[in-house]
Amino acid sequence: MKDTFFRRNGLSVVVAAMMLAAWSAQAVTGHAAHNQELLEHGKATIGWHAYLTSGDFWSATFENWESEFLQMGVYVLLTVWLRQKGSAESRPMDEAEDDTEPTPVERQPRAWRRGGVVRWLYANSLSIAFLLLFFFSFTGHLFGSWRKSIGDAAMHHVPAESLGSYALDPSFWFESFQNWQSEFLAVLSLVVLSIFLRQKDSPQSKPVDAPNDKTGS
Repeated sequence: MKDTFFRRNGLSVVVAAMMLAAWSAQAVTGHAAHNQELLEHGKATIGWHAYLTSGDFWSATFENWESEFLQMGVYVLLTVWLRQKGSAESRPMDEAEDDTEPTPVERQPRAWRRGGVVRWLYANSLSIAFLLLFFFSFTGHLFGSWRKSIGDAAMHHVPAESLGSYALDPSFWFESFQNWQSEFLAVLSLVVLSIFLRQKDSPQSKPVDAPNDKTGS
């Protein structure tokens, strides 16, 4: 088969396209829903650009990104130490099965060859990246929701909260926790269902003829 750009990068290209399509649809429907809410309160509608820079749009966006990055960061770290017998998502129960042939030095990443702090950072870079993305998204969610709350307060003719007060508001934490629990449920489902179920040719699945107690993909 010809070695094309899409063959080398098809998975990331398709998933990125699906994400952008869904995000665009979120923006379109969110704009319509926000204007509908404004009309119900006797306020003037806002244009497309105003909505895309509004707290309403960025609150909804970062609220979801935050939970996704938390899910992946925590999951990456948990799989370092914990096991689930029979799951394709777990490292093998026998640590000896974890051993792999060492990579020739000339093919090792430069950061790994440098050693010291650089090697440590590289060795933990995946979880570090996810957790930094989580904190960035959490901060974006907080600021976006706070700006949205200011608009809501104006519509209802009540005083707006300060950022510090809003950070302790139950409604903000409700937004976060309802997403976090669903992400952890999704991870739990994948871990447990991969013990008993298979998907032919997927790296997330064990071989279709593997016994249920086989651990690791």
